[in-house]
Amino acid sequence: MNRDNISYVGKRMKEIRLSKELKLVEVATKASVSKGLLSRIENGRTIPSLPVLFSIIDALGEKPGDFFEAMNHPVNSPFYALIKKKDYLPIEKEDSTGFDYYSILSHSFSELTFNAVLLMLSPNAKREMVTTDGMEFIYLASGTIDYKLGDTTITMEEGDSLFFDGRVPHLKINQSEQTARILVIYLLFNK
Repeated sequence: MNRDNISYVGKRMKEIRLSKELKLVEVATKASVSKGLLSRIENGRTIPSLPVLFSIIDALGEKPGDFFEAMNHPVNSPFYALIKKKDYLPIEKEDSTGFDYYSILSHSFSELTFNAVLLMLSPNAKREMVTTDGMEFIYLASGTIDYKLGDTTITMEEGDSLFFDGRVPHLKINQSEQTARILVIYLLFNK
């Protein structure tokens, strides 16, 4: 997040909170942060992490798009969020061999959960077909894979993207000799 937008984020949070006549402690409790942290963010004294930022926006009853819509971005100074590779967290998913997932960003909203993960798919990785209760978008950053989607097999090369209904059984297959790097974006339906 660049410095000019830090003060905007806190001011915008406070503006929304006051307009909805919410107490600082109410929003902090709902967002699972301390009252002191929320106060420091609102006053531009600290920078919230992305999970905290999205938790507070959700606690305010706002959609992220609406929250940031009022932000005027000079062409040379856009709003951004940088997540360093060193901050990616390893996560375990289904029983598998050669499927190494790393969480980049994850947040739940009232109707859906957004997850962005990096998958390092080893050659000849093994796993059964899976389903996901949501939509998936994958971007093949490097390598070549086959993507089994129901009864259809799709060959993907570096730079290709695929968007599909995750409720259809699917499986990534790497038959090459190189590890494939895949950005996976999940839009999971909250029940």
